[in-house]
Amino acid sequence: MAEQTVQKREPQLGIGELLARTGRDLADLLRCEVELARIELTEEARATAKASVVLIVGAIAAVLAVLLLLFAAAWGLAEVMAPGWAFLIVGALTAVGATLLVLAGRQRLAQVDLVPRQTTTTLKEDARWASQQLR
Repeated sequence: MAEQTVQKREPQLGIGELLARTGRDLADLLRCEVELARIELTEEARATAKASVVLIVGAIAAVLAVLLLLFAAAWGLAEVMAPGWAFLIVGALTAVGATLLVLAGRQRLAQVDLVPRQTTTTLKEDARWASQQLR
């Protein structure tokens, strides 16, 4: 006895059912795309917040450096002694550190991309898929 392969076929669907399925599929797809965009924007917001913290710390260090430099200059001019020069050196080192922090924060902010690239790409793919489904 020869084996026959049985192919299971979906019953013929009417145009109304096909359009309803396509509508449901498009609605599900849109929900997924909105969720993906939300996730991407949340990740970018976190990266921006972290970069902003580094920038703020750099700004605070810069303020402290200015205060130390001014204090050292005032004390140095007033006393023209070694303690003033010591404060001047500490202030200069603080200024260097602050500059490095500000540059690092700027570099991190420059790397943040606020456009949800993955969502944009998948939306274009979805539009192509939907146009093919409606042909």
